[in-house]
Amino acid sequence: MPRILTGLSLIAALALVSPAHAQDTSQTPAAPADQGLAMGETVQDGPQVGQPYIREVSGDWSLECLKLEEGEEPCQLFQTMTDGEGNQVSNMRIFKLPAGGQAVAGALVAVPLETLLTAQLTITVDGAQPKRYPFSVCDRQGCYARIGLTAEDIASYKRGAAATVTLVPFVAPDERVEVKLSLSGFTAGFDKVTVPTE
Repeated sequence: MPRILTGLSLIAALALVSPAHAQDTSQTPAAPADQGLAMGETVQDGPQVGQPYIREVSGDWSLECLKLEEGEEPCQLFQTMTDGEGNQVSNMRIFKLPAGGQAVAGALVAVPLETLLTAQLTITVDGAQPKRYPFSVCDRQGCYARIGLTAEDIASYKRGAAATVTLVPFVAPDERVEVKLSLSGFTAGFDKVTVPTE
């Protein structure tokens, strides 16, 4: 019997509390209908400040610039080089240098990892005398040769039809991998490359 009374007492207590609890919740203001919903934001077309973008294409070269809020945007030439099957093997970025040095421009040539670094990188323009350049550094993406280009080098690129970039695979040191660097559009593109101001 005491158990039944305890159970009935508990039911009675809950019955008394429930209406009071219901009254409390009915007095709480309703949450706004859009609470927790994303209201969206305006999307700006085109490159954002601080982002690189392709301003224009000149033949087989792209003029890649860095979007600035104001002032002249820094721009460089860029070309991806592929093998006969269309796989990217290398790329080259060419940028102008301030006057006063032997090099009027610089280039960064990126090649795949597992390139034999001691064999260096060779560039030949239209079958002329090849030039060899050492690799500077490698990271997780590839290995890089930082090269200086003289006024004579730039003139040969402007006159030329194509260059050949040659590298040696680490796993096959007796082989040469040759990729074509097109010079179509180089003259018009290079004339639009900016000289860094700093």
